[in-house]
Parts: sequence; C-alpha cells; structure tokens
Amino acid sequence: MSDCVFCRIVAGTAPATKVHEDDTLCAFLDIRPIARGHTLVVPKTHAAELDELDPELGAHLFRAGHRLALAMRRGALAADGANLVLNDGRAAFQTVPHIHLHVIPRKHGDRLAFAKGFLLRRPHDPVGTAAAITEGLAALDRPNLDSEGTAS
Repeated sequence: MSDCVFCRIVAGTAPATKVHEDDTLCAFLDIRPIARGHTLVVPKTHAAELDELDPELGAHLFRAGHRLALAMRRGALAADGANLVLNDGRAAFQTVPHIHLHVIPRKHGDRLAFAKGFLLRRPHDPVGTAAAITEGLAALDRPNLDSEGTAS
C-alpha cells in the first residue's frame, strides 16, 4: 500500500532507524518517541487493524516485542521494564492505519519524564539508541556464563 508510511518504511522508500527485521516483521524507532528507545514493531504485510491481521503473525509480532523489551533491559538503555501497547483502530487512538506494537522502555520513578514524553515526543539520539537496542538483542543471543565460564 503505497500511501502507508509504514509500508514505505518496510519497502525502504521512507527513512527509519531500524533495529530489527526478519521475513515478516520490521522494528524501528518511533520518530516521535515517548521515551528513549520507543520502538515500533510492524508486520511487513499491510493490515490496518487487528481484524485484518493473521493471528499467527500477531503472535510473532508480540514475541518480537517481548524480545525487544528484554533487549532494552540487557543493553545500554538499562530499562527496568517496558510498556507493550497496540492501539487498534481510531477509537483506540491508532494514528497510523497499519497495525503496530509500541515497545516503550521504562525506568523506576520515570512517571514525570514519561508524562513529559507524551507532550514533547522528541527524538533521542536515534543512532546511539538503535545501537543500544541492537546491543541488547545481541546480548540475548549470547549464552549466560557462570563464574567458571560455563554456559548456563
């Protein structure tokens, strides 16, 4: 769908700071983030709302969001938690008519900064932020080593 900004990002014809991509999904930094690291996960196949989304693809979308949230904890963002939010339809404040999962890193005590982020929605060093997230994803792929250097 050529008039959909997320379809254009997936196709590579619109700019985005991508942090993950596979055969069916693309994840990139939100251009108006609520917090540093705010990432959107979108299916490569256009689906405006949940009723158009294949349930298996939806499950894959949330698995990717789960993995990104863990990466935000493990990497340099050092998040304490995350909000995973999917707004389905205009009534639910969906602003881009292409299903997307928001993965928003959170820190303990960030309520005021989080509220301020809703109002300001300004980018936070996209290149450095993307590197922090991809570093966290790489950390998830490395085996955990115990004190003797053995994988656990």
